[in-house]
Amino acid sequence: MGNSLKAIVAFVPSDGCQKYLLEDLEEMPVDKMVDLSGRQLRRLPLHICSFRELVKLYLSNNNLTHLPPELEQLQNLQILALDFNNFRALPPAVCALKQLCILYLGNNKLCSLPLELRLLQNLRTLWIESNCLQQLPEVVCELSLLKTLHAGSNALRTLPTRLRGLRELRSIWLSGNLLAEFPSVLLHMPSLEVIDVDRNSIRFFPSLAHLPGLKLVIYDHNPCRNAPKVAKGVRRVGRWSEESPEPRKRSGAVIEISLHERPPPPSANKAEPEAEVC
Repeated sequence: MGNSLKAIVAFVPSDGCQKYLLEDLEEMPVDKMVDLSGRQLRRLPLHICSFRELVKLYLSNNNLTHLPPELEQLQNLQILALDFNNFRALPPAVCALKQLCILYLGNNKLCSLPLELRLLQNLRTLWIESNCLQQLPEVVCELSLLKTLHAGSNALRTLPTRLRGLRELRSIWLSGNLLAEFPSVLLHMPSLEVIDVDRNSIRFFPSLAHLPGLKLVIYDHNPCRNAPKVAKGVRRVGRWSEESPEPRKRSGAVIEISLHERPPPPSANKAEPEAEVC
């Protein structure tokens, strides 16, 4: 079935047309996973909510703007993918899924997150990149078991000081925001292993050498005049990192290494860790 035909059928709300889009998904699969990504869905068929033992539900790349209250019946759900849709607000039913470990909300139109998100105390990985967030919602700081936070490509200028309370947080991805200064709260999070502040507006980097857990810092594409100092064995990706020397200092002035002295720049491809399964 071509995407153009799916798009036409998606506008017809009849049960028959929705069944056509689902390709006769009548019973819960044996692997307890339902993948309805890229089906041009405008609403979630209610019978999916009757799959009480469902563990993984992928609804990425559709045209969803809301979800039915019946979704909260899926109390065994651990992974929910809602990225690449048209959500302007997080559907309330999502916050009732207390076994969720991984929640994908990227590439929507979210400007905030509800306080009820704090009910998801099993959440380990949260993707909220490519939304309309001008500040990191404070409720994120109440997700005590959170290990990975993807918040890139928003309009963040600062981070809340309460973020330091996330003692389990291991990686934070903040590329493509509006940070003019390195977030000071990250200097007080010794458990961090990965810090990504690529493509921001940071001009100066403080030393990160005191962070004992740090393994990787990505700071490329910032108008900075220095590289962050790190402990031995920590990988840096950016100007004057391991692959290219820092600028030479002479009489207090900063003089850059000439082009013929510079080694080839590091690869632009940076691999993000895969989301962990609970």
